[in-house]
Amino acid sequence: MPSVLVVEDDETIGATLASSLRMHDYEVAWARTGGEGLRQAAAGEFDLVLLDLGLPDLDGIEVCRRLRVAAPSAVVVILSARTQEMDVVIGLEVGADDYLTKPVRLHELLARVRAHLRRGSGAAATGAPLRIGPLQVDFPARRVTVADREIPLRTKEFDLLARLAQDAGQAVSRDTLMTDVWDAHWHGPTKTLDVHIVALRRKLASADLTEEQLPRISTLRGYGYRLERPDE
Repeated sequence: MPSVLVVEDDETIGATLASSLRMHDYEVAWARTGGEGLRQAAAGEFDLVLLDLGLPDLDGIEVCRRLRVAAPSAVVVILSARTQEMDVVIGLEVGADDYLTKPVRLHELLARVRAHLRRGSGAAATGAPLRIGPLQVDFPARRVTVADREIPLRTKEFDLLARLAQDAGQAVSRDTLMTDVWDAHWHGPTKTLDVHIVALRRKLASADLTEEQLPRISTLRGYGYRLERPDE
């Protein structure tokens, strides 16, 4: 049974989320403060965290940053009334996999939770490791190495790189990436994709290779992205 941690101080919203998730066969823990959420995340193994930003003790952005240490394998979905693009970008940059703005329809939220958990546990789960120059993507193990050095990636970072690697050398549109990596009925900010691309480039660049040897993700303005093959 998938486990979800709800970090939400509003009693009505928290109770509604917890009840709805349990009705859909999720194991749910509910924390009313950021500190309590971090303690529960460190003590248990959660598949997904629903995180409010307006918490009474800690700013949700700081909680998100710490969650990436306390629960590195969990999908983190921010659920917030903050709607400014900068808030979305900051939330994604500190480690969130998704950002939903309140008020959100319950059926949409549940659909996104299902999509995240389905992709997190099963995306690219079969097939032999794929090698593209010094880059190797091991789908069953969900492991990425560059020149035999493992590059730690978060859930969506791996799924995004795996999707680009499957069509290495070919252009992949933004719509295709959003559908295949996030959700076919995505209604959130497409800035999510750009932030994850930036994070991927930074992590791939951490390998001890020359610029010419590094796996490169090219931006195709007005269209999408392409993972370049080293000989192209």
